[in-house]
Amino acid sequence: QVQLVESGGGLVQAGGSLRLSCAASGRNFGQYFMGWFRQAPGKEREFVAAVRWNGGTTAYADSVKGRFTISRDNTKNTVDLQMNSLKPEDTADYYCAAGLSNTGIFRQRSRYHSWGQGTQVTVSS
Repeated sequence: QVQLVESGGGLVQAGGSLRLSCAASGRNFGQYFMGWFRQAPGKEREFVAAVRWNGGTTAYADSVKGRFTISRDNTKNTVDLQMNSLKPEDTADYYCAAGLSNTGIFRQRSRYHSWGQGTQVTVSS
Protein backbone atom coordinates (compact mmCIF):
# COMPACT_ATOMS: atom_id res chain seq x y z
CA GLN A 1 0.00 0.00 0.00
CA VAL A 2 0.94 3.60 -0.52
CA GLN A 3 -0.23 6.83 1.03
CA LEU A 4 -1.93 9.18 -1.40
CA VAL A 5 -2.58 12.89 -0.98
CA GLU A 6 -4.58 14.91 -3.49
CA SER A 7 -4.29 18.62 -4.10
CA GLY A 8 -5.36 21.21 -6.62
CA GLY A 9 -9.09 21.30 -6.05
CA GLY A 10 -11.02 24.50 -5.84
CA LEU A 11 -13.72 26.65 -7.32
CA VAL A 12 -13.76 27.25 -11.05
CA GLN A 13 -16.15 28.72 -13.55
CA ALA A 14 -17.80 26.48 -16.10
CA GLY A 15 -15.55 26.11 -19.11
CA GLY A 16 -12.46 26.64 -17.02
CA SER A 17 -9.69 24.28 -16.04
CA LEU A 18 -8.16 22.71 -12.97
CA ARG A 19 -5.23 20.41 -12.51
CA LEU A 20 -5.39 17.90 -9.70
CA SER A 21 -2.27 16.27 -8.39
CA CYS A 22 -1.80 13.15 -6.32
CA ALA A 23 1.41 12.60 -4.43
CA ALA A 24 2.27 9.08 -3.37
CA SER A 25 4.54 8.19 -0.52
CA GLY A 26 6.08 4.78 -0.37
CA ARG A 27 7.99 2.47 -2.61
CA ASN A 28 7.29 0.80 -5.91
CA PHE A 29 4.98 3.44 -7.32
CA GLY A 30 5.73 2.11 -10.78
CA GLN A 31 4.04 -1.17 -9.93
CA TYR A 32 0.63 0.44 -9.51
CA PHE A 33 -2.04 1.41 -11.91
CA MET A 34 -3.54 4.70 -10.80
CA GLY A 35 -7.02 6.07 -11.00
CA TRP A 36 -9.17 9.06 -10.25
CA PHE A 37 -12.68 8.74 -8.90
CA ARG A 38 -15.21 11.33 -7.87
CA GLN A 39 -18.20 11.48 -5.59
CA ALA A 40 -20.85 14.15 -5.58
CA PRO A 41 -23.03 14.73 -2.52
CA GLY A 42 -25.70 12.08 -2.27
CA LYS A 43 -24.23 10.03 -5.09
CA GLU A 44 -22.01 7.00 -5.37
CA ARG A 45 -18.33 7.24 -6.10
CA GLU A 46 -17.73 6.89 -9.81
CA PHE A 47 -14.80 6.18 -12.04
CA VAL A 48 -13.20 9.11 -13.82
CA ALA A 49 -9.87 8.05 -15.30
CA ALA A 50 -7.08 5.52 -14.93
CA VAL A 51 -3.57 5.00 -16.20
CA ARG A 52 -1.46 1.89 -16.51
CA TRP A 53 1.73 1.39 -14.55
CA ASN A 54 3.87 2.63 -17.40
CA GLY A 55 1.59 5.46 -18.44
CA GLY A 56 1.12 3.99 -21.88
CA THR A 57 -2.55 3.12 -21.58
CA THR A 58 -5.35 5.25 -20.21
CA ALA A 59 -9.07 4.92 -19.70
CA TYR A 60 -11.75 7.52 -19.17
CA ALA A 61 -15.36 7.70 -18.23
CA ASP A 62 -17.51 8.71 -21.16
CA SER A 63 -18.61 11.81 -19.30
CA VAL A 64 -15.07 13.22 -19.20
CA LYS A 65 -13.55 11.80 -22.35
CA GLY A 66 -11.92 14.48 -24.42
CA ARG A 67 -11.93 16.94 -21.53
CA PHE A 68 -9.82 15.27 -18.85
CA THR A 69 -6.32 13.88 -19.15
CA ILE A 70 -4.62 11.60 -16.67
CA SER A 71 -0.86 11.39 -16.52
CA ARG A 72 1.80 10.05 -14.21
CA ASP A 73 5.43 10.61 -13.44
CA ASN A 74 6.98 7.56 -11.88
CA THR A 75 10.19 9.43 -11.12
CA LYS A 76 8.27 11.80 -8.84
CA ASN A 77 5.59 9.41 -7.61
CA THR A 78 2.78 11.62 -8.83
CA VAL A 79 -0.34 11.26 -10.91
CA ASP A 80 -2.22 14.25 -12.26
CA LEU A 81 -5.65 14.90 -13.66
CA GLN A 82 -5.89 17.82 -16.03
CA MET A 83 -9.51 18.90 -16.25
CA ASN A 84 -10.55 21.20 -19.07
CA SER A 85 -13.91 22.48 -20.22
CA LEU A 86 -15.32 21.89 -16.79
CA LYS A 87 -19.05 21.59 -16.32
CA PRO A 88 -21.20 22.07 -13.22
CA GLU A 89 -21.87 18.33 -13.22
CA ASP A 90 -18.15 17.79 -12.62
CA THR A 91 -18.61 19.18 -9.13
CA ALA A 92 -17.56 16.50 -6.67
CA ASP A 93 -14.90 15.33 -4.29
CA TYR A 94 -12.11 13.82 -6.33
CA TYR A 95 -10.11 10.88 -5.05
CA CYS A 96 -6.82 9.45 -6.15
CA ALA A 97 -6.50 5.68 -5.92
CA ALA A 98 -3.90 3.01 -6.51
CA GLY A 99 -4.11 -0.65 -7.43
CA LEU A 100 -1.57 -3.35 -8.06
CA SER A 101 -1.41 -4.98 -11.46
CA ASN A 102 1.14 -5.47 -14.19
CA THR A 103 -1.38 -6.47 -16.82
CA GLY A 104 -3.82 -3.62 -17.17
CA ILE A 105 -5.93 -0.84 -15.77
CA PHE A 106 -9.34 -1.01 -14.18
CA ARG A 107 -12.51 0.97 -13.64
CA GLN A 108 -13.88 -0.94 -10.68
CA ARG A 109 -13.47 0.53 -7.23
CA SER A 110 -12.73 -2.91 -5.87
CA ARG A 111 -9.50 -3.03 -7.85
CA TYR A 112 -8.03 -0.15 -5.90
CA HIS A 113 -6.58 -0.79 -2.48
CA SER A 114 -5.21 2.63 -1.56
CA TRP A 115 -7.16 5.88 -1.53
CA GLY A 116 -6.43 9.50 -0.86
CA GLN A 117 -8.53 11.75 1.33
CA GLY A 118 -10.08 13.60 -1.58
CA THR A 119 -10.00 17.14 -2.87
CA GLN A 120 -13.05 19.26 -3.55
CA VAL A 121 -13.87 20.55 -7.00
CA THR A 122 -16.72 22.98 -7.47
CA VAL A 123 -17.73 24.20 -10.91
CA SER A 124 -20.07 27.14 -11.06
CA SER A 125 -22.32 27.99 -13.96
